[in-house]
Parts: sequence; C-alpha cells; structure tokens
Amino acid sequence: MSDDVREAAAHNNAQWCDAVCASHGLVGRIDAEAWSVPHRSTPWYPDAVTLRPGVDPDALLARIDAGTGASVKDSFAELDLAAYGFRVLFEAQWIHRAPGDPPAGAPLDAVTTAQGLAAWASAHGGGELFRPALLADPRIRVLARHDGRGAVVGGAVVSGDDPSGVSNLFSSTDDPDEIWRAVVVTRPDVPLVGYESAPDLPPARRAGFAPAGPLRVWLR
Repeated sequence: MSDDVREAAAHNNAQWCDAVCASHGLVGRIDAEAWSVPHRSTPWYPDAVTLRPGVDPDALLARIDAGTGASVKDSFAELDLAAYGFRVLFEAQWIHRAPGDPPAGAPLDAVTTAQGLAAWASAHGGGELFRPALLADPRIRVLARHDGRGAVVGGAVVSGDDPSGVSNLFSSTDDPDEIWRAVVVTRPDVPLVGYESAPDLPPARRAGFAPAGPLRVWLR
C-alpha cells in the first residue's frame, strides 16, 4: 500500500485525536511533522501522532510532556524511542477500504443527543471520555446499533470525509462483523481508513478493508 494512504490515515487519526482532546479543553498543534498536545492527553489517546516518515524524535518529544505516562503514535513504525525510556505498548496495522458496493445489511443509527451519547459511551466503556461537544463537530459521526428495546449493542465513530476514519468500533453481542459491515453500509461512498491490531483485523478484512502498513504506539 502506498505511503499516501498511510499518510492520509495518520492525518485522519490525528484530527480525531485533536477533536477528542479539544472536547476536554486541550489545544493541539498540527503541522507537516506531527500532531501533538503540550500537556498530557486524555486517557487512551496519544500525546503525539507522526504524520510523515523521518520525524526527528528529539524535536517530537520536545512538543509534549515526555514524562512518565507519555505516549506517541509512530504512524510509520520507524521510530526507536527505547533510548528515551519508552517501550512499545502495541503494534497495529492501518487499514483501508476504497469506495464501492457495500455488503448487505442495515446502516447504523446516528447519535445526536447528549443522552444518546451517554448511553453509547456506557455501552462502549469509555464513560466520561466522550463529551457532547463531539456531537457539534460536523466532521464527526457517532453511530450506534440498537436492539429491539432501544439499548445500544454496538457502534463506532466515523470522522472526516476524505477519507473517513473508523474508530472505537465495539459490539456487545460478540458479532463485530455485523458492525463493520454496517459502518460500510452507512458510508459506502467514501474511502474508509482506521487501524486494528492483529486479533481484531479479521472482521475488518471480511468487510472489505485491506492492511495499509504498520504503526506502533510507544509508552513511557
């Protein structure tokens, strides 16, 4: 897969990280090298995301609070931050699906209210991480699958338009394949990107996503 796809996926993911941080009052910085926040990011989100290969690690770490708990998303799996006291937290693959005919299935429902977001976040397990300010961002679609009683049983976030990034996908019914297919049905007309680690790649691939290259997340 070309570096263009990986760079597009990294930019999309950085914009999503920026939106989450902004909803918590953290102002990010983005340029050709990386996205970053100068103070500790929200839980489960990195303090920096590289946006091209060959970023200088000293310059990158100077942009963040690089103390204990700092994390960096190395979008091209090419940094060596071990000498700076970091370890690899996990490795994953960027994934990509070109626009095209969607699989059979029903689209997901849009979450549009603070009450709906709270129910979605509770089912997801993210709690207070997902704040209502996200619903006011036109780049972001919080999507849910409801059961017959109206309870949230799965969902995902789709952010951006070209490409659209898929993140925070979950299913409480042990059928992630259905949610992956539903995401594609919901947004069949745009390129979709995201990332998954090895155990979670098969459902994405069965929905038409292909690996686009490795990434690493480093933690100090």
